[in-house]
Amino acid sequence: MEHPDDAGVYRISDSLALIQTLDFFTPVVDDPYSFGQIAVANSLSDVYAMGGEPRLAMNIICFPVNTMDISVLEEVLEGGSDKMREAGVLLVGGHSVEDAEIKYGLSVTGFVHPDKVLRNTGAIPGDALVLTKPIGTGIIATAIKASEVGSETIERAVKLMSELNRKPAEIMKKYNIHACTDVTGFGLIGHAFEMIEATGTGIVFHAEKIPVIPQALELASMGFIPAGAYRNRDFRMNMVENRGISDEKMICLFDPQTSGGLLTALPFTEAEILIKQLKDEGIENAEIIGEIIDNERNKIIII
Repeated sequence: MEHPDDAGVYRISDSLALIQTLDFFTPVVDDPYSFGQIAVANSLSDVYAMGGEPRLAMNIICFPVNTMDISVLEEVLEGGSDKMREAGVLLVGGHSVEDAEIKYGLSVTGFVHPDKVLRNTGAIPGDALVLTKPIGTGIIATAIKASEVGSETIERAVKLMSELNRKPAEIMKKYNIHACTDVTGFGLIGHAFEMIEATGTGIVFHAEKIPVIPQALELASMGFIPAGAYRNRDFRMNMVENRGISDEKMICLFDPQTSGGLLTALPFTEAEILIKQLKDEGIENAEIIGEIIDNERNKIIII
């Protein structure tokens, strides 16, 4: 517990360690099947971020049985089941409770070699930072609740949030990864700061390289900003130096993501090769978005 990592790891033997994590939340989209897919992709992501492979899962379900038709729950579970099947994960049980609002997620067990565990710390000066998905889903989800988003934008956001981090995680195993995390509730800035906290290093982000869902910028300018983005900004802004990016893009950097991409630190020479391979494998939004520096302790500079 000395540092907040993405999942717990327990060494079983010299060649095997157990990874455990859990996550569940309220719907971020209206379609029950899509919500099930997103919730499962999000729950599995922490195992991928630790360098492991998820293998077993148990459903966590909260459902208002007296006010919502059971067919809604059936669709949620079908979406989740299909996503687990895609990931090669076996559902072995779960637990449900009656609640005023529907919630869904998983408790996940994965496996990893003890020597190949990835931490969200360990980046060193000179490392490049690679991000595999665009940000902005929290803003879009907020606008969805207000019925201010078109179907095309919703489809794009659903596709991104339900996309497993399995493929980029598998590809990254071939590279010299120094640190890895997935971008979720703390936003890009918050999770990036975890990489450098108490290390004596800093980060430079290149704003034009950070992939943002285009509609998220427009929606942010209209005020569709989740409360979590403001909390993230209030907590971390004193550690950020903004050298000229717009307010809309800045708030996107604090936007809490659901099932966001992997943020990875590795040597620049390998990062360029990694980006090419990721794009060749269909991870089209992957970008080198910045680097670790040694002359700005605990500071994130955005240029």
